[in-house]
Amino acid sequence: MLTTNPFDDDHLHEECGIFGVSGAADSAAALVALGLHALQHRGQEAAGITTFDGAQFHTHRAMGHVAGNFDRDEVIRALPGSVACGHVRYSTTGETALRNVQPLYAELASGGFAVAHNGNISNAMRLRRELVRRGSIFQSTSDTETIIHLVATSNYRSLLDRFIDALRQVEGAYSLIVMTPEGMIACRDPLGIRPLVMGKLGDAIIFASETVALDVVGAEFVRSVDPGELVIVQGTEMRSIRPFPEAAARPCIFEWVYFSRPDSIVDDHSVYSVRKAIGAQLAIESPVDADLVIPMPDSGVPAAIGYAQQSGIPFELGIIRSHYVGRTFIQPGDKVRHLGVKLKHNANRALIAGKRVVLIDDSIVRGTTSLKIVQMMREAGAAEVHMRIASPPTKHSCFYGVDTPERAKLLAAKLDLRAMTDFIHADTLGFVSIDGLYKALGEAAREGVRPKYCDACFTGDYPTTLTDHDELAEVDQFALLEERVA
Repeated sequence: MLTTNPFDDDHLHEECGIFGVSGAADSAAALVALGLHALQHRGQEAAGITTFDGAQFHTHRAMGHVAGNFDRDEVIRALPGSVACGHVRYSTTGETALRNVQPLYAELASGGFAVAHNGNISNAMRLRRELVRRGSIFQSTSDTETIIHLVATSNYRSLLDRFIDALRQVEGAYSLIVMTPEGMIACRDPLGIRPLVMGKLGDAIIFASETVALDVVGAEFVRSVDPGELVIVQGTEMRSIRPFPEAAARPCIFEWVYFSRPDSIVDDHSVYSVRKAIGAQLAIESPVDADLVIPMPDSGVPAAIGYAQQSGIPFELGIIRSHYVGRTFIQPGDKVRHLGVKLKHNANRALIAGKRVVLIDDSIVRGTTSLKIVQMMREAGAAEVHMRIASPPTKHSCFYGVDTPERAKLLAAKLDLRAMTDFIHADTLGFVSIDGLYKALGEAAREGVRPKYCDACFTGDYPTTLTDHDELAEVDQFALLEERVA
């Protein structure tokens, strides 16, 4: 299937997007499809919707985008009911296959159980081994299925208690929307690493990964689901419980850097305003004499506006992006594949020739895209090319639902600033500082002992234990020791 990937392969990819509605007067599935379309940027490999009509569950899951899979009347009509949840996926754990597309569904002793998950369970492998030993049979390779088996095997009597028991056994990051015959449950992990908001549309109660999805369906934003909170909905009736010990929240700071749409509000902060503030801070911390400020489309645009306004250097669209290039459009040969880069991005040559340009992007992961864009500026006749990045250097992998390359492939984990500058062939390279990033979010600086956000991809300060990662590291070390002894 031809799917359009409007983002570069050298970015950190979003975790996933979830959307749920309970008590819809009309088709809940149609509302979910609209909400998922607004969240498409969070996951572009697959999409799914599950509904409940009061007697039966109905599911449609497919590879590819929401549009093309959920834009046909016959698909929506086959998903009846006033309760529904949906998911857009970018695989972080588990293979890219239909069996891993969410919502995942199972028939438990208490009835149907559907779950849509944004995040990553960082002890899923250990839990899975124990569950398999006890007789569980897994149908997918997704970490999300672990939650279903934990619920199914719990010794508690009520479904809610079994669900809470399951969550107490998992570590990592999760925002979940669960559907059962009794109603809908929405929750966030105790640290609130992954986002989840709540809204209302008439009598219907809606949950979504971002406020932009509420805007698109015409719903009123009510509030964020609190870290560690479970919101239980039956029809249009709602109650809330907090079954976990209170903990200092650590929401993912990269939501403001890149993941969320700029027209979303995350924890009372406008994403667009924060990105502009990051750009302004970047101009203060890393100034340069130049003629033009040019964003890397589209993720670098708000930061570039902030940089231009702070520095007084004119903002211009020096790179034009095509919205119509499929990821499988170019296949054979390195030379042809290289030419395919210009199908996605092309330099505005008449603007750039002879100018000193400042390129603004949200992050550098492997560095391959930065190298190509700097080269594009050179070929368009730029006199100087200065790269400025609206986040600190990405030096560490994420284990909370982001598709991060292994640390050895992260450019900033291998090279210092000078070496990175040489690698991408820029005249200069600058990143916003970690304190500067916090300042853009209204903080004085990052508190080293108790930071307000999860910034582990920059600092290596992980807010939870990483059981699976640590166990794999021990195995690797043991294998290396055996190799040396042999």
